[in-house]
Amino acid sequence: MPGFKFDAGYVTAEVEEQNGPVVGGWTSTMPKARKKKTPITSTERRHASTNGSSNPQTTRTLIRRFHVLLKKQRQLQKNVSSVTNEEELGKVEEEIEQLGGLAAYQRMSSIGQGTDRGGGSEQVLIKWLVDMGFSKRDDKEPLSLLEVGALKPDNYVSCSLWMTTTPIDLRSRYPSILEQDFLTMNVHEHAEKWDLISLSLVVNFVPDAKDRGRMLVLAHTFLRASGMLFLVLPLPCVENSRYMTFERLDGLMGAVGFVEVARRWREGGKICYWLYKKVHGRGGSEEFRRKRVCREGRRNNFCIVL
Repeated sequence: MPGFKFDAGYVTAEVEEQNGPVVGGWTSTMPKARKKKTPITSTERRHASTNGSSNPQTTRTLIRRFHVLLKKQRQLQKNVSSVTNEEELGKVEEEIEQLGGLAAYQRMSSIGQGTDRGGGSEQVLIKWLVDMGFSKRDDKEPLSLLEVGALKPDNYVSCSLWMTTTPIDLRSRYPSILEQDFLTMNVHEHAEKWDLISLSLVVNFVPDAKDRGRMLVLAHTFLRASGMLFLVLPLPCVENSRYMTFERLDGLMGAVGFVEVARRWREGGKICYWLYKKVHGRGGSEEFRRKRVCREGRRNNFCIVL
């Protein structure tokens, strides 16, 4: 990012003018001064107010850092008996707070879905559904969609004539988004209740590999017969993981009870989109109850365990 350096969660602005700051169209001869370090969230707010959204690099940096910190927080929370772990947990939570907490993560993620960034992942799902003819419901009941990890309440407002949406998130920023943890939803109440479930950049945010698998199993349980699951993951989760490949994900989803309907990704891209249809599980889930090394070398550790 020209003119800025990222340093331990802070963005330091560098004064680059050669002849002093420009004031009112004239060049000032006042001595140059270095700006103080500013929290990244403050920089983000300034960019958002002046340019409509924050700098893309700043957004990605903050989101990646949050992923690392929240995963570490969850791991440390499982064992805070030792003084070392308790101290480390305190440091992690302090950095999360300095970055603005979960609200800052949600804000940056929401900015990343802005129209100036090409729109959110919902545009991919909407196009697939329209191409498959689901927008022509005639006298049929509208499709019911459970949108997990919703950052905005109106992602699917353009589909309101043929689809009703229930958005949920761990921490709601809007009254119309239900504050709910998907993993704690009542199984009996929601079994076979939904035509569609969206898990867009949600599974990768779950720190525990077993909880990721449980999330997919719950989605299968909550979907009606022939219901569909919209899954979105960062491409490196399957393209550069030590424990996951496209083929292994396909086998895992088949074991849960899903068959792929559509997939979209590109070489050098950042995101991969899938649309799965609910079917009966084809068995073989034992294979996916543990990690299995698929590739060697410098890889990330993303994994899903059933």
